[in-house]
Amino acid sequence: MESNEFIIMRKKLQKTQKELAVLLGISLKAVCSYEQGWRKVPVHVERQLIFLLSRKKTHLMENENCWDIRNCPEEKRTHCPAWEFHSGQFCWFINGTICDDTVHKTWKEKMELCKTCIVMKKIT
Repeated sequence: MESNEFIIMRKKLQKTQKELAVLLGISLKAVCSYEQGWRKVPVHVERQLIFLLSRKKTHLMENENCWDIRNCPEEKRTHCPAWEFHSGQFCWFINGTICDDTVHKTWKEKMELCKTCIVMKKIT
């Protein structure tokens, strides 16, 4: 996650830097450092930001699952962890999903795909 993406998400959450620091359980200095680009945003902070944003926008995806939005065939669904754990609104949160017929090895690889996906675009 780049510093500008971090800033955009904070603003979408309508939080000050201090309020976001409290929500994320990190220091105000860390938030400032992420926004200035002095420190890289850790994966766990990125995940938590997206989670908070998804909960704020939950009304936009009420009862919509990723496999329905993406029209995934049943055989693909049954092999996907999002389906297995009944987490169609949180597919972006779970490693091992097979949206592009590939299981990604890292969060960074997964997020590159997720950021282009209609499911994530509804959240962010």
